[in-house]
Amino acid sequence: MTLSSFLIQLLNGLAGASSLFLVGAGLSLIFGITRVVNFAHGSLYMLGLYIAYSLTEWLTAQLGPGPLGFWGGVLLAAAAVAAIGALVEVLLLRRIYRAPELFQLLATFALVLVIKDAALYVWGAEELLGSRAPGLSGSVELLGRRFPQYNLLLMWIGPLVLAGLWLLLNKTRWGALIRAATQDRDMVAALGVNQAWLFTSVFALGAFLAGLGGALQLPLEPASLNLDLQTIGDAFVVVVVGGMGSIPGAYLAALLIAVTKALCAGIGTVQMFGMDVSFSKLTLVVEFLIMAVVLIWRPWGLLGRPQAASRNPADIEAPLRPARPALRLAAWLLVVLLLALPLAGQSFPYAVTLSIDLLIAALFATSLHFIMGPAGMHSFGHAAYFGLGAYGAALFFKALAMPMEGSLLAAPLVAGLGALLFGWFCVRLSGVYLAMLTLAFSQIVWSIVYQSDELTGGSNGIVGIWPSAWLAGRGAYFYLTLVLCAGCIWLMRRILFSPFGYAMRAGRDSPLRSEAIGIHVKRVQWMAFVLAGLFCGVAGALFAFSKGSISPETISVGRSVDGLVMVLLGGVQTLSGPIVGGVLFTWLQDLLARETEYWRALLGGVMLLLVLAFPQGVVGALRSRFERQEATS
Repeated sequence: MTLSSFLIQLLNGLAGASSLFLVGAGLSLIFGITRVVNFAHGSLYMLGLYIAYSLTEWLTAQLGPGPLGFWGGVLLAAAAVAAIGALVEVLLLRRIYRAPELFQLLATFALVLVIKDAALYVWGAEELLGSRAPGLSGSVELLGRRFPQYNLLLMWIGPLVLAGLWLLLNKTRWGALIRAATQDRDMVAALGVNQAWLFTSVFALGAFLAGLGGALQLPLEPASLNLDLQTIGDAFVVVVVGGMGSIPGAYLAALLIAVTKALCAGIGTVQMFGMDVSFSKLTLVVEFLIMAVVLIWRPWGLLGRPQAASRNPADIEAPLRPARPALRLAAWLLVVLLLALPLAGQSFPYAVTLSIDLLIAALFATSLHFIMGPAGMHSFGHAAYFGLGAYGAALFFKALAMPMEGSLLAAPLVAGLGALLFGWFCVRLSGVYLAMLTLAFSQIVWSIVYQSDELTGGSNGIVGIWPSAWLAGRGAYFYLTLVLCAGCIWLMRRILFSPFGYAMRAGRDSPLRSEAIGIHVKRVQWMAFVLAGLFCGVAGALFAFSKGSISPETISVGRSVDGLVMVLLGGVQTLSGPIVGGVLFTWLQDLLARETEYWRALLGGVMLLLVLAFPQGVVGALRSRFERQEATS
């Protein structure tokens, strides 16, 4: 790479940092005040781009070509997104601020589904590329190379917004209230400040920044329905690398990530030690590599503050109890009904296929709950072990020509080895930083699978992964899935009531006391992480042979979020919650997808109703009601 090309790529990185900073700063502001990890922030960015497209087209048609139509549309789009954000805060989030943080995450993910289908209804499924900015559609010559004029403008927008936010937060009364609320919200309320409207104003400002970041991409990036999850992943990286709640940290992280991606794209493929090394392929995963390195080196981010202890005695959950006789009887009746299900396969053939999916989902969710509930470790990247199990089974079967039975047994070991490696780093963190590091490792695995065309088939995946002849019938494969899933779930339950399980919960509730009585908390958490990965790998291997093929989508962020939603939907504080949540979520998804094109909106609406009606999850709410009735009787 020549000096001129290096400097051009550096300028491209500076331009890209502005958009990353805008969406990251908005998310950081919202989290700093409301403590809500807003999964819908990427959807607000997407809406900013869609609304800007419509408004600029309409204003240009009304006013004629010129800067007023374009820039008026961009600013009005950001203002519209701010209004939408304020409406969301007032109508939804204000009602669940007292709910556990993870259920707030579930509510904002439901918003992602609703907003995606709303955008599909209004703008359709086609990508929409906006017009160029009037007066900035050309390029200038720098160091003998052409550089877009619009990118020169973007380079300055980030620092200007950073300066404006600094003045707003440090030189105004509203900013002083914001800074006070980040330190002690209860004291701010005691001083007579209207917290409700303070939160609304912060959410509106964060939404405005996300909408502005999306709208500014109008000439550079087409509006598409996939931008929501893609953008929220980038925003999480920026916020976590910079330090949760730090606006300057968000800009520094955006700068570091954008410049590194631009340089990797510019370097391309080079020879190192006699091998071709493609730096351009790193652009898919370099931000997650940076996040992993930063969190391992400095767990609270570049400019963040060390995280306080995540639990105190008041937060200790009620002890897990063995199932009551009535619940055990119901479980055995369910097993009997499942054993009889294939007998009705000729009349209802799809019921058997759907039941296989439900069983695999229940095992996937239960393996995630194993570390989320009893161990207190939140994971945004559990799909990594599901995917490692699935790809492990496929590669053993196809590349090594192992029999299906051997592949099915060996595949979970691949997932377990992945959990062994990643868990060693992850258990040293806690809270949001732990969740983000699991996301980083999951995306690293996804990138390797996606780009390894020779080994994994790349984006096309691996096909022709079929069970042995004696399992070719759906009924026979259903029985295999039932035995393995039920056996794994039973084994996890037995582990939780063993000394190891008690050590897990002790380390979750009181790490210092646990260490004082001789429990090595981090080692116990590491072992729990590996066990969860092993059981998740079983679910992935079963999934591969049930579908006959596997693709990188299996390791995507969406799969990890699905698992998180399953656990939260059923209830984190109950052992049967993830089973019910996995079955309910998968069944609703399948039912609604077959009924309407807008199934995501319906699914999101159902999830919002469940969150508002059952803030402890479906099973958690039923258990609480039963205990109240038992106490009054």
